[in-house]
Amino acid sequence: MTRELRSARHGAVLTFVLSGLMVGTMTVRIPALTDKLGLSEATVGTLLLVWGLGALVTMQSMRRIMARVGSRAVLRVGGPLTALGLIAAAFAPNLPALLGAVVFFGMAFGTVDVAMNAQGSVVEQAYGRPLMNGMHAGWCVGAISAGVVGSLSIAAGLSFTANAALVGVVALPVMAVLGRTYLPEPPAVESGTTSGRRLPPIVYLLGAIMFFAFMVEGVVADWNGLYLRNELGAPEAMAALGYPVFEVGMLLARLTGDRLRSRYGVRGMLSVSGLATAGFFGTVLLAPSALVAVGAMFFVGLGVATIAPLTLSLAGTATDTPGPAIAQAGAMGYAGLLLGPVAIGFLSDAAGLRTALSIGVVLGVLIALAARLLPRREPAGVTAPLPVQESVEAAA
Repeated sequence: MTRELRSARHGAVLTFVLSGLMVGTMTVRIPALTDKLGLSEATVGTLLLVWGLGALVTMQSMRRIMARVGSRAVLRVGGPLTALGLIAAAFAPNLPALLGAVVFFGMAFGTVDVAMNAQGSVVEQAYGRPLMNGMHAGWCVGAISAGVVGSLSIAAGLSFTANAALVGVVALPVMAVLGRTYLPEPPAVESGTTSGRRLPPIVYLLGAIMFFAFMVEGVVADWNGLYLRNELGAPEAMAALGYPVFEVGMLLARLTGDRLRSRYGVRGMLSVSGLATAGFFGTVLLAPSALVAVGAMFFVGLGVATIAPLTLSLAGTATDTPGPAIAQAGAMGYAGLLLGPVAIGFLSDAAGLRTALSIGVVLGVLIALAARLLPRREPAGVTAPLPVQESVEAAA
C-alpha cells in the first residue's frame, strides 16, 4: 500500500472532521445566536432555509462540475471558502448581514459536501474495501468536538462570535494544507462522459433514502437544542449536549459500519436502521425529562448513522464515474436536510415543537420501507475493485 494512498485516506477523513466541526459549531450555538440577535423560531427556520438553499444551489451544479474537474480541485477551493463563511457568520452584526454570510457559508459547504464524499469513494475503491462509514465517522468526531467546545465556551462565557470565529480561523489553514493529499479521479471521470447522461434508477432511489435520513439528521442538529431547553426545561449547557451525544451514537455505529456492511449488506442494514431510528426518535419525544431525552439521542444517532454513508458508497459504485452519481444522490439528500428543519420551524409555530418533531418517527419508517426496494445483490464496485496498486496508478 503506497504512502500516497494512506495520505489520501487520512486527508479525506480529516476533511470530514473539519466539515463536521464547522457545521456543528453553527448548529450547537443556535440558541446563543437567537439570543444575540433576538430571533424567533420562525426566523431561525428562515435562517436555516437560506443556509440550506445556498448549499443546495451549489450541490445541484456539482454533477457537471465534478465530471469536468473532479473532487480534488473542488475541495481545494471549497474547503477554505467554507472556513471563511463561518468567520463571516461569526462577525455578522445584524440579521441581513447574517443572512448573507449564512448563504455564502452554505454555498461553500455545498461544494465540500459533495466533493468530500466523491473523494471518499475514490479512496474507498482504490483500497478495495468499504471505507465510507469510517470517513463519516470523521464527521462525527468533528461534530462531537463542536459540541464539547460549544459547551466549554458557554461555561467560560464566550459568545457565539468568539466561538465560531475561533473554529473558522483554525480550520482555514488546515483545509488549505489538506488539498495536497487528495487523489485525482480516474480519467473517465474527468472526461465528463456521464455528465449529461441519465443515471441508473438505483441512484435516484438511494437519493430518496438519503432525503429521509438527512431530514432526520437536520431536525436533530438544528432543533434538539431548542427542544431540550424550551420543552423540557434543560439549562443551555445541557441542551447543547444533545447534539454531541447524538453524534457519539453515530460515531460508534460508523466505526463498525463497514464491517457490518461486509456481513449483512446494504439492504439489510438500511432496513434495521430505519426501524431503529423511528423507535428511538419516539423515545425522545416521550421522554419525561431532559436527561432521559439526551440519553435517547444517543440511540437515535446509533440508528441513523450508517444510512448516509451506505447510500453514498453504493451510489459511487452504480456507475464508472462516482462524482456525478454522488452529486445527484447528495443533492437529493441535502434537499431533505434543507426541508426538514424548515418544516419543523413552521409546524412548531402552528402545533408546538414536540408535535412537529414527530416527523422523525415517520421518516424512520419510510427509510425501512424504501430499503426493501433495493436489490439484494450490490453492484460491482467496492465489493469487486481493482487491485490497490492498479487503482492508484489509474487515478494518477
